[in-house]
Amino acid sequence: MRHVEHVMGTTVSIELADDRPDAELRSLIDETCAWLHEVDQRFSTYKPGSEVMRVRRRELAVDDASADLRWVLGACADLWRDTDGYFDAYAGGLLDPSGYVKGWSVEVASARLLERGSTSHYINAGGDIRMRGEHPDGGPWRVGIRHPWEADKVSWVLALHDGAIATSGTYERGDHVINPRTRTPARGLRSVTVVGADLALADAYATAALAMGESGLPWLAKRAADGYESAVVTDDGRAFTTTNLPAAV
Repeated sequence: MRHVEHVMGTTVSIELADDRPDAELRSLIDETCAWLHEVDQRFSTYKPGSEVMRVRRRELAVDDASADLRWVLGACADLWRDTDGYFDAYAGGLLDPSGYVKGWSVEVASARLLERGSTSHYINAGGDIRMRGEHPDGGPWRVGIRHPWEADKVSWVLALHDGAIATSGTYERGDHVINPRTRTPARGLRSVTVVGADLALADAYATAALAMGESGLPWLAKRAADGYESAVVTDDGRAFTTTNLPAAV
């Protein structure tokens, strides 16, 4: 069963490939969408009543915020340390944990589906993807990574049974990633894709590497030791991948 939901400022595609009655699959999709809308209400940087906006306006103390918001801010602080400050929820000057939240929310959604017995599913939230099990036609899920200059072409096709894929780039949303050291738009890398076990981390690593520029290449290479493979295209058109990137033949 397939479903498309517009939430968190993007399009989320959900596909359940489990052999179960349609009514059960529809219930699982409804629960997933309800969770994503809950996240949007809490973390939006556009909705005036969201917790993030209330924290920005100092109407809500972090200690009094929801457990989810406190968890996310703690994870962002850990990532700030782990990335030498390049993943920064305050890079734009105001609190904005979006670089972690989208991947985290989809990772949680996938874990909840698994708990409910869905062992084969695929969730794509604007290019942040979590998949488990097998494609409906059998074999792994296959994901094309968009060419950063030619929208009708792909740079790589990745194949996974269980894992996460996150891509951060400058070719669609322009200068939306800031180098927190210089407070200027990121330069040097045009597209960064990270593949690993946890979508929240993959998403954050892709964002951090894009902010680093070309110094993000050796940094990403070190992440491969922890199981996070990557594929990168630089601003001048060079392509780099780590050794075990799950590219389809």
